[in-house]
Amino acid sequence: MRPTPTARPRALFAMGRRHRDAMFPPAEIQRLTAYVDIDPDHVAESLTDEPALADVEILITSWGCPVLDEEVLARAPALKAIVHAAGSVKHHVTQACWDRGLVVSSAAAANAVPVAEYTVAAILFANKRVLEIGGLYRDHRSPLDWSRHFPGFGNYRRTVGIVGASLVGRKVIELLRPYDLDILLADPYVSALRAMAMGVRRVELDELVEASDVVSLHAPELPETRHLMDARRLGLMRDGATLINTARGSLVDTDALTAEAVGGRIHAVIDVTEPEVLPATSPLYSLPNVLLTPHIAGSLGGELHRITSSALDEIERYCSGKPFAHAVRHAALATSA
Repeated sequence: MRPTPTARPRALFAMGRRHRDAMFPPAEIQRLTAYVDIDPDHVAESLTDEPALADVEILITSWGCPVLDEEVLARAPALKAIVHAAGSVKHHVTQACWDRGLVVSSAAAANAVPVAEYTVAAILFANKRVLEIGGLYRDHRSPLDWSRHFPGFGNYRRTVGIVGASLVGRKVIELLRPYDLDILLADPYVSALRAMAMGVRRVELDELVEASDVVSLHAPELPETRHLMDARRLGLMRDGATLINTARGSLVDTDALTAEAVGGRIHAVIDVTEPEVLPATSPLYSLPNVLLTPHIAGSLGGELHRITSSALDEIERYCSGKPFAHAVRHAALATSA
């Protein structure tokens, strides 16, 4: 049952101070204080011996939030709701929160937008061979026969494989609709009928990997998805195909990918790696067929304000007695990011 909010709930920021400063400038603070009673200058980076917990009804969390375990909850008897101004809640929302009956909201849908935009740009550039052509043009500084160097390049009727119909995966599919691409989906939790309604064709993962010009990963980090793209599956990719990973570094066997990329058989656009920062000696930094970025696909800069707006919308709904628009369901966490 949804808890009934008090007339003016007490709220507390629980996140890294720098995230609070970046995401809640004065205009957003003004909107927030219209809904809740909060000290906008107080940010709880630790909840150990945090006196404000005693009467807090809403925790506003983000990156850097401490773990909300039984010990913390015991000091927060009035807590009813967690509004997470970021993506996954797995890092701080524990079983104790669900046992307590707390309602939880996440801005994962808002954070999915820039990740999907990055992915779509990567897909279109990959099929057009923009990075490789740009590198050759920089080196030669004269016209070359691009069609001879890259036969069949371009986006018309190329096949894109989406691995995982997550929030990001579904957003990528939506953003790709205007293009003349054939889209495959591999997701064990999506039926063929549901995939058809999304405008894609559901196939098994190995078939997707073998058939796609671009394979884009959007699966969650789970024990069963670790090294989903191992040496065998990377070996199934077409010669010249591109692997894109904006999900989690653990989905790809880094050593196996490095071996394939060094050989030049496949291309890669990698925003997340395992480890999070690769050793300085990794060939992936300098290979012409690899674009390696430092986990920038998600919300950064002005994109953070989309997350803030989503969180404030949820707080407004809560204070109006309405259910969250982006509620997190405990049961769904087992198969989500």
